[in-house]
Amino acid sequence: MRTELIAATYNNPRALALSLASVARQAVPPGSVCIADDGSGPETRAVVEAFAAAHPGLAVRHEWHPDRGFEKNAILNRAIATSAADFLVFIDGDVLVRSDFLARHLELARPDRWSSGSLIRLDAAATAAVTEALVASGRVFERDWLKQHGAVDRFGTWLKTRPLPAPLLRALDRVTPVQKAWGGANSSAFRAALLKVNGFDESMKYGGEDKDLGVRLTNAGVRGQHLRYTASVVHLDHPRGYADPATIRANKARVRETRRSGRSWTPDGIVKEAAA
Repeated sequence: MRTELIAATYNNPRALALSLASVARQAVPPGSVCIADDGSGPETRAVVEAFAAAHPGLAVRHEWHPDRGFEKNAILNRAIATSAADFLVFIDGDVLVRSDFLARHLELARPDRWSSGSLIRLDAAATAAVTEALVASGRVFERDWLKQHGAVDRFGTWLKTRPLPAPLLRALDRVTPVQKAWGGANSSAFRAALLKVNGFDESMKYGGEDKDLGVRLTNAGVRGQHLRYTASVVHLDHPRGYADPATIRANKARVRETRRSGRSWTPDGIVKEAAA
């Protein structure tokens, strides 16, 4: 089974370099890595080229379109459409992934399932303290480092640091009563399932726009599953100047409508047409 890791990014080259350093540590490496770039400048291209040069055995591609404002869903659709892989794992270029991250997504890969993991969020000060050396050593994922930097702020976050035996954490993944929602920073699905629902809805801008995909996949018979405690990622802090409360409210209403209607296809996806 061919696997591709797709990392979405926009004008945050430092975070992307750190994220790719964590990707390079995967115990089970992806068949390829795609940087889905929503219009970044030359500094991001330099990061991608340096990563590709440093890892000649790993196929790396850079899908880019011009900056027209927040169009993450559009560049992700382009990445899906041009991928030659069977199974796609999605992260944001501002998260750090543990060495067994991809292996856990692959362990649960099923044609009729999609998976979504969780985040451990760093604040601005902790983000500034992260270095490639900390990522390369795995220190940034250790519980004591995260606690020292204020990232373990509640019981649920403590569980994400994996304090319990793996079988128990897998059981907690299955029974924790949280809504299954596609999270763009940590999710996976078979490419065929994504094509079945026409990918992401490109009319939706920032603010929960990724959740619509998970609902439509579920409506199409592809059920969600959580990797809440067994595939968490560390999220680097950054400003969100593009956040708009009105758009976020509209997206929430759209997701509720999608859930009620049972629709699975979006006409504003990879293919620009209504379902036949």
